[in-house]
Amino acid sequence: MNDPMLFLPLIPLLPLLGFLLNGVLGSRLPKALVSAIALIFPLASFALVARAAWMVHTGLALPVVEHDAPAWIVSGAMHIGFGLALDQLTLVMLLVITGVGFLIHLYSVGYMEHEAGYWRYFAYLNLFLFFMTTLVLAANFLLMFVGWEGVGLASYLLIGFYIDRKSAGDAGKKAFVVNRVGDFGFLIAIFLLLANFGTLNFSEIAAHLATPAALSGGTITLICLCLLLGATGKSAQIPLYIWLPDAMEGPTPVSALIHAATMVTAGVYMIARAHALFDLSPTALMVVAVIGAATAFFAATVAMVQTDIKRVLAYSTISQLGYMFLACGVGAYSAAVFHLMTHAFFKALLFLAAGSVIHGLSGEQDMRRMGGLRKEMPVTFWTMTAAVLAISGFFPFAGFFSKDAILAAAFEQGAAGKALWTVGLITALLTSFYMFRLWYMTFMGQSRARGHAQHEHGHEHDHKQAHAHESPWIMLTPLVILAALSVGGGWVGMERFGAFLAPVTGKAANAGDAHVELMLSVLAVLVAATGWFVAHSLYARSESRGATESLAGPRRVLENKYWIDELYIACVVRPIEWIARYVLGWIGELVLVRGSAWLLAGIAGLCGEWLRRWQSGNLRSYAAWLAAAAAVLLIFVLAGTLLGVGGFAQTLSWAVR
Repeated sequence: MNDPMLFLPLIPLLPLLGFLLNGVLGSRLPKALVSAIALIFPLASFALVARAAWMVHTGLALPVVEHDAPAWIVSGAMHIGFGLALDQLTLVMLLVITGVGFLIHLYSVGYMEHEAGYWRYFAYLNLFLFFMTTLVLAANFLLMFVGWEGVGLASYLLIGFYIDRKSAGDAGKKAFVVNRVGDFGFLIAIFLLLANFGTLNFSEIAAHLATPAALSGGTITLICLCLLLGATGKSAQIPLYIWLPDAMEGPTPVSALIHAATMVTAGVYMIARAHALFDLSPTALMVVAVIGAATAFFAATVAMVQTDIKRVLAYSTISQLGYMFLACGVGAYSAAVFHLMTHAFFKALLFLAAGSVIHGLSGEQDMRRMGGLRKEMPVTFWTMTAAVLAISGFFPFAGFFSKDAILAAAFEQGAAGKALWTVGLITALLTSFYMFRLWYMTFMGQSRARGHAQHEHGHEHDHKQAHAHESPWIMLTPLVILAALSVGGGWVGMERFGAFLAPVTGKAANAGDAHVELMLSVLAVLVAATGWFVAHSLYARSESRGATESLAGPRRVLENKYWIDELYIACVVRPIEWIARYVLGWIGELVLVRGSAWLLAGIAGLCGEWLRRWQSGNLRSYAAWLAAAAAVLLIFVLAGTLLGVGGFAQTLSWAVR
């Protein structure tokens, strides 16, 4: 199998097979066999991706491989198939999805061991991998949209996994509905692409854009803004970010897989994939950059005051995705994908380490009831420390290289770029602060565990009788691997990574002034160190934790998340409910219910009146009607006999007319 075309379809189909086996037979299989099925197929998919990466590295495979599948939609000159494509960008995404995805599957075996619906959980995870790999392997926008909708479905199923808990169901529905708004924009973009290009294939659209007969700037900008609307929904950016914090209602490994490492990066991937369109619209690129910078700063401020360990990480994810959008907006697509990759390492590690803490504390998620876990959970402590240093941007951890590349790219874009760089630098300060706040509150000082906690599944446990304990090695092994990637995952360097993606993104990272880049790097590290120092001053000693209460006003604003959810409810949800309940309800009752009843009653009355006139009770009248009907029937029978079937049909047609 030296030809990637031979095994390319197997990459998504293997997880699909795992989903079918566990989904159909899982409830009757022993737990060990369910685990084996759930792990073997994603591992096999990762092995195929690793083989493809090796073939590309050694030059055995072409830079771009397209797999021609059977036709899907054929209409005139339009031909859309189930085509798959493998290039450098796809390869990076597949390595992240299948590699990190398998580690999260492995972790889940230990984390979900005692949960009901074990087989259902792993069936959903495998289904998610199928749709996510389909999304990134798609050679056209329509097949990408199938994967796009599929990961939305899998996300809905996994967020609402705890079917006996209303909050989980509500969170799943919220994610599903909010994403439909973004998906509407994506669909409009697909229709516009089809109308203007006659194709949805990525390579054909890029080739058309390279010709002098390319579309006008206004049309390109409209298409890009519609694509951006879809990306803001899937990647939780302003204004459609509101679903992701509530998505933490799902099991913690779900947060690591879907809402940190893979699904939420789909919007970034889509913009990078469609860069040929965005490069022709400076307006669209500026909108992308502004949305990314605003989201990064906004989410970082909210994360500063969160007390639920998973919600801190949720807002952190939104903020880091903002960095990726900022990079795309300044044309640094390779830097965005570089940060996407490193973020998958350290954010998956942060969520899994948080899950280890929750597991070790019998379900506690409130950081105010943690503390003193450094000695009780040493592996979790050290691995999470690596992730905190990575996301804060300390050298030589992975986050330093990717975040530094984004800030440097923004700094080089003139006055507007320097303004974006300033926002990004302030966000880096806030990121370091809230991550070390989490680190101190969770692991340092004395234990503050008290009372009882409610586990994710809903069972209560008494902390006075349950001491913190380290997680089993089936959960710790993925932490150690991800910690190694969080430390060394960025050492490949932006220059080599950009050169690798250059055939797809169209340009490698520009080599700027070495002295300026060094100055920016040192400044970024100093900012991260400042965030650590502030967090240390406020949270290193338990008696100083009340210092932030002096900022009661700003703190209240942040704790209420700027009242954005309430604003959505007042301006969007309530008006729609009012229209549905009163306007549409009144119209529906008046027109559909009462109107149809009046209409049917009127028809029945008219028919009755007409038939009543026939029922006169006069025998001579009845005889006359019967004689007339018999005469008419006899005339048509005789006409059919004399004229034949054809003539009879013509006579009948004439009579009807």
